[in-house]
Amino acid sequence: MTVAVNTLGPADVDAAAERLAGYVRRTPLLPGLAAPGGPRSECALLLKAEHLQHSGSFKIRGAANAVLALGAHRIVTGSSGNHGIALARLAVPLGVEVTVVMAAGASAEKAALIRAMGGRVVSTAGGVAERDCRAVELARDTGAVFVPSSDHELVIAGQGTVGAEILAEVPDVETVYVPTGGGGLLAGVCLAARGHRVRVVGVEPAATPRYARSLAAGRPVRLSPSDTVADGLRGQQPGAVTFPVIRDRVDDLIAVSDAEILAAAALLRRCGVEAEPSGAVAMAGALRAGRGTGRAVAIVSGGNTTAALTAAAATEPYLEEIS
Repeated sequence: MTVAVNTLGPADVDAAAERLAGYVRRTPLLPGLAAPGGPRSECALLLKAEHLQHSGSFKIRGAANAVLALGAHRIVTGSSGNHGIALARLAVPLGVEVTVVMAAGASAEKAALIRAMGGRVVSTAGGVAERDCRAVELARDTGAVFVPSSDHELVIAGQGTVGAEILAEVPDVETVYVPTGGGGLLAGVCLAARGHRVRVVGVEPAATPRYARSLAAGRPVRLSPSDTVADGLRGQQPGAVTFPVIRDRVDDLIAVSDAEILAAAALLRRCGVEAEPSGAVAMAGALRAGRGTGRAVAIVSGGNTTAALTAAAATEPYLEEIS
């Protein structure tokens, strides 16, 4: 893989924020969480509530930025589900044909919701790497535009608006914990954080620490497919665009086990936050790191639980204009 030169900067995030106005929600920072049963504190962990975002995850930000900037009539992507849901949610009502390639083992509920929204789903054998190769081939053969789930300048800039909102609302934040799969969200937060003193910490499932190993090796390293409970974070290799952005700005990477991810999801649920396992990964990382005495934010990246997906699919098609 040839690693791209990092030409992205905070200005790209600012441009994305302008483009996305009216298409995405400025999600809230939920009040600080102390230890279960303990008092709330100004030094407690804050939660960036992307599970309340349109389409149920932060993915709508990058998807919308790409769709609106590219003006394509046909789009193909490879996705574990949330990026495909985001593209279908935004693009289908605009008259754009959306085809989502999903790997073996991907969420059947997420595939069902994409279809209910009017998107086409193509299944393929293998892991994330094989999925994305199939998507690239399909886009080439059909004349569609390939919009990857993370490794694209417009997608990364769109995801960076999550970080920009955090920094605008909590300028004294000391640490931001970011769930890390393909790396689009982590790269976006790194862009938004450039020039700020905030520590940016990526949190990966222990079963697939592709960024930790790649940064140690000094180049993108491909791992074998994993079956982590965090189905949205099964990317096997850093992207050519995301890797240099993360390499140049991330402060630390933390690996968390599936047990820690499920425990974090259960804690969030007790606090009234319904997060899917992938959405609870940053929380798991913050718990592993210890909250310390400074202000910190964990990004709850998605809320597309089985129950939420089933309920959404039952009400489809929802092709109303996004407000």
